[in-house]
Amino acid sequence: MAKKVKIKKTLVDQILDKAKIEHDSLSLNALEGSLPDDISKEDIFKTLALTGDKTGPVIGIVQITEHLSEKKLAKVSGNKKVSMIPQKDLQKTTGYIHGANNPVGIRQKHNFPIFIDNRALELGQMIVSAGEVGRSIRIDSQVLADFVGANFADLIEE
Repeated sequence: MAKKVKIKKTLVDQILDKAKIEHDSLSLNALEGSLPDDISKEDIFKTLALTGDKTGPVIGIVQITEHLSEKKLAKVSGNKKVSMIPQKDLQKTTGYIHGANNPVGIRQKHNFPIFIDNRALELGQMIVSAGEVGRSIRIDSQVLADFVGANFADLIEE
């Protein structure tokens, strides 16, 4: 019988466990290789860090198959315009490197406004980074939004 490989918990896993929030720990890199049969690219969401002209940093979460509408995010976040935080400034702003940004970890350190695209609510579950490249969590979309104080909105570029 094959021994089940135990995945070391990320800080995000530990935070969710401590809060008794149900989630699945996944070891996958959506940008490389193929996905397991029970996961499609539409299930996976990217956490994007932007800066608004009025609010400062703001987080937008959309499917990896879609493009974030900066105009829509600006409107729902109370900004006139928002722009992506340059990659070189990402870690000092959010605490995470490109590919590891996640709403749980960001909320623990900062009180940035977080917006999740409505499609996550429609799907019921979503997969987001667990704070390390190649590590993710699958979680109920509404539970995640409640935990990190996020709002749902239409964020997709048409």
